[in-house]
Amino acid sequence: MTNSALITTARTVLRVILGFLFAAHGWQKFNEWTIAGTQAAFGQMGVPAADMAAPVVAALELGGGIALILGVLTRVVAALLALDMIGALVLVHASAGVFVDGGGYELVLLLGAAALALALVGPGRISVDRAIFGNTKLAAMA
Repeated sequence: MTNSALITTARTVLRVILGFLFAAHGWQKFNEWTIAGTQAAFGQMGVPAADMAAPVVAALELGGGIALILGVLTRVVAALLALDMIGALVLVHASAGVFVDGGGYELVLLLGAAALALALVGPGRISVDRAIFGNTKLAAMA
């Protein structure tokens, strides 16, 4: 496998797995916890404007996860998801320490770092972005 093929494979694997995990978390907020339950949980966790933040975060995670899987507007979506994870880290998880079993930030940090990496490097060759924009300057922003 050439270096180019390895890079394409790595970006695609990262994008699809990360997208799946974000979509699963968004789906959970809509369907398992419900938006009302997510709003209540966000309020108890001290998230500002929890009533507005919960549906926005749920939609971003579900829709953004699907967009990452497909490679649609990858850099923009990944940057928004990285910001989402910074918010979760600062507002909820930082005070609980590192480990997720105690409510800590290890998963949030990993998801945020992976999203930031995609925002920086882009979706790769196997993506809707590449199919639509090709190698144009617009592709660099997508």
